[in-house]
Amino acid sequence: MKAAAALDYREIARRRLPRFMFEYVDGGSYDEATLAANRDDLKRIALRQRVLRDVSGLDLSTTLFGQKLSMPVALAPIGLAGMLARRGEVQAARAAEAAGIPFTLSTVSVCDLGEVVRGVTRPIWFQLYMIRDRAFMRDMMAKAKALGCSTMIFTVDMPVAGSRYRDRRSGMSGAPGMLGAGRRAFQAAQHPAWAWDVGVLGGPHHLGNVAPTLKGKTGLDDFFHWLGSNFDPSISWKDLDFIRQEWTGPLIIKGILDAEDAREAVKQGVDGIVVSNHGGRQLDGVPSTARALPAIADAVGDQLTVLVDGGIRSGLDVVRMLALGAKGVLLGRAWAYALAGAGQAGVSHLLQLVEAEMRVAMSLTGVTRIDQISRDILVRD
Repeated sequence: MKAAAALDYREIARRRLPRFMFEYVDGGSYDEATLAANRDDLKRIALRQRVLRDVSGLDLSTTLFGQKLSMPVALAPIGLAGMLARRGEVQAARAAEAAGIPFTLSTVSVCDLGEVVRGVTRPIWFQLYMIRDRAFMRDMMAKAKALGCSTMIFTVDMPVAGSRYRDRRSGMSGAPGMLGAGRRAFQAAQHPAWAWDVGVLGGPHHLGNVAPTLKGKTGLDDFFHWLGSNFDPSISWKDLDFIRQEWTGPLIIKGILDAEDAREAVKQGVDGIVVSNHGGRQLDGVPSTARALPAIADAVGDQLTVLVDGGIRSGLDVVRMLALGAKGVLLGRAWAYALAGAGQAGVSHLLQLVEAEMRVAMSLTGVTRIDQISRDILVRD
C-alpha cells in the first residue's frame, strides 16, 4: 500500500506493528470521545474559498521562538517512538531537519537525548514532564542545555495517569510480569519484519533518558512503574520557579485547555503554550483543541506564542488551526504512523504532503503568507 495521505500511514502502521504498539499510539482514554472530537470538530471547520486573487508568491515560512521554519509545524514529543521503527527518534529528527522544522524529543524516548542530537546538525526541542523526581528533572535540563537544545516543552497535564482501556486489553499495561511480557512477545512474533527491524537490529531498548534511574531494569513494566510513581498531583504554578532556575531558554507549557490557565501562563512569563488535551489520552470528555483554541488565543493575544496539537492529519488541518488562532502546530500521531509505516522516508513524505496540502489550502482561500491566515478565511455561521 502506497500512502497518498497522512491517514494512509495509519493503516500501514496497523499492519506492521504488533497490536500492543499500535493500540498504544492509536488509542485514547476511557471511551475515546475526546480523541474522536479532536478529529471531528476540526473537520467541521469550513473555509471560505476565494478566487481571482494572485497567489503566485506563496510563502509558508515563519519564525517561532527565534527559529526560522519552512512552515509553522513541529513534530510533537511521542513516547516510545523508538519502538515504532529502528532507532525511531533519530530517524524522525533527521526527517524534520531535512524539512526545515523542529523535532521534539520526549523524555520517555528509546533513543536518549545525546544519540538524537548526534544524529542531526541543528538544535532540537526537548520535552520534560513535571514529576516528583526533581533531581532527574534538573539533570535532564542541564543535559539539554549542554547539548544545545533550543527550546523546552513542559507537559503539565499528567499529574495523574489517564485510564487507557486499549493498553490494558492489548497487554501494553495492566498485566505485569511474565503474563504481560508473554502477550507482547506473542504479538511481536506475528509481525516478524517489525520484530527483526526494531527488536533485533534496533536494540538495545533502554528508554535512554530514563534508564539511569531504573538501575538496570529496562522492561516496559519497569518503565510504567517509574512513570506512575513519578506522577505528582501536588504540582502547581509555583513549581515553574524551579524550572526557570534551571532553564533560561524558550519555555513552552503543554497541556493548556482553558483560557484562565492561559492567562496564568502569561502572568508566569512563559514564552509559549500548547493548547492540548494530550491527544485525548488523559481526561475524556474535555473539549477538542479546535473548540478550545479560539477562546485561548483571544485571551492571551500576542503576549505569548500559542501552539496547538490534537487531530491534525493534513496541511488543510494546519491551515484550519492557524485560522483559529494558533501560530504553529505540533504533529503527533501523524508522524508516529508515518515512522511506523516507512521510517525516516515515511516521515519525510508526510511532511511533503503537509506542505503541498497547505499550499493548496492557502491558494484557494486567497492568502499567500502565514501571517495572512486568520478567522477571515473561515465561514462564519
